[in-house]
Order: sequence, then C-alpha cells, then structure tokens
Amino acid sequence: MSRIPLVLLPGMMCDGRLFAPQVAALSDVADVWIGDITRSDSVDALAADVLANAPFATFALAGLSMGGIVAMRMIAQAPARIPRLALLDTNHLAESAERRAQREPQIARVRAGHLRQVLVEEMKPHYLAPVHRADQGVLDLVLSMGLALGPDVFERQSLALRNRPDATESLRGYPGHAFVLCGRFDALCPVSRHEAMAALLPQSHLAIVENAGHMPTLEEPDTVSSALRAWLTSEQGNRR
Repeated sequence: MSRIPLVLLPGMMCDGRLFAPQVAALSDVADVWIGDITRSDSVDALAADVLANAPFATFALAGLSMGGIVAMRMIAQAPARIPRLALLDTNHLAESAERRAQREPQIARVRAGHLRQVLVEEMKPHYLAPVHRADQGVLDLVLSMGLALGPDVFERQSLALRNRPDATESLRGYPGHAFVLCGRFDALCPVSRHEAMAALLPQSHLAIVENAGHMPTLEEPDTVSSALRAWLTSEQGNRR
C-alpha cells in the first residue's frame, strides 16, 4: 500500500519536533512533510506559502494551534487539494479583543530581548495538563523550539494571529473528511471551541484526549498517533 501524503503544521513558536512522535509512529502509512509557517505576518500569506511549497498535489493536512489556523485558510484557498483535514487544539474564530490587547506588550518584551521570559512566564504555564506540568522533558522541548525560532518569528506569528480572519464559513463549506482533536485540559483552546468546529464541518469526528492540555502530541503521543492513524486510513467521516 502506498503511503498517504501528509502535511503537518506546527503551532506558534514550534517546529517539526512538536510532531516527532507522530512522524515516527505513522511512518508506515504516511509520507510526512512539515510546513513552514514562520515567514510571514499574515495567515493568508502563510497558507499560500505552504500550498506553494508542499511537495504533493493533494494531501491530508493536520495543524495544531496556529498550524490549525493556517490549515483553515488553506482549505479556503485550495479545498480540492486537501481531501482530509485534522484540526488539533486550535481556534476557528478571529482573535478576541482581550487577546489582541495582549499581543503588543508581548511583542515589545520580546523586542527588548526577553523572549525566554515571555515563553516561560506567559506561554508555557498554559500549555500542559496538570499531570504533565512537571514533565521537564516536554517543558524544555517547548522552550527549545521557541528559542530556536527567535524573536522575529515571534513577532510575525503574533501579528498573523492577531489579524486572522474568522474561519466559520470555511469549515461549514469544507467537503472533505475532517477530524477535530483537543486535550481535555487545553486552557488556550477549550473543548467547547472544538465541539463548535466539529459541528460546523459536514463530515467530522471529534476526539478529546484525557490528561492532555494544549500539546497533546507531546503529552499523550501514543493516543494522538493512534487517532491520526484512524483519521488517515478510515473511509469517511460522520455525516452531519
């Protein structure tokens, strides 16, 4: 059996290491390419960049957090190229006024040389489920990914998220096989948001990962890998 082309999009200030357990676990069924969503300060431009550079004519697409937001713009731009869509711990709505107001102070701190402090104090505390908050391996990896990408990427990605469009209509009109997954303890993108996304998609399945927060690919990697395998290999989603 030939392997399924699969594009993975990491979250904000993350790289391909976010999906390392899944890349390994799915190597028998998926030909994986990690998209780059670091080069622009616009979600539309990031989506177009991934579509232009993806090495497959058609492919399954999975994105976590900001990666999911870019994925939702990709299905608006080129739905025929993406027969399968997985949205992990993400948000289909435009940025809230409260969150928008927090972006510029964060960017200012990062410009002033405090990227590490912003990652540690303002972002990492919200990422993990209670059972994983002392998992130093995951915490160190999250910090390492963010520091490797650096302050310029932080600013571009912050602006892209701040100005992103609402994706409600893109989800409602998506005809492909969709899968929505969320950590039970995700404080950034709660379960209720994922229930709403699943309800919008004409063909979808929703999975909640117990004992996971915003980073289920690292917190509960085996559970997520098994769920993605089922999404990739099943015949069709549940029609609503």
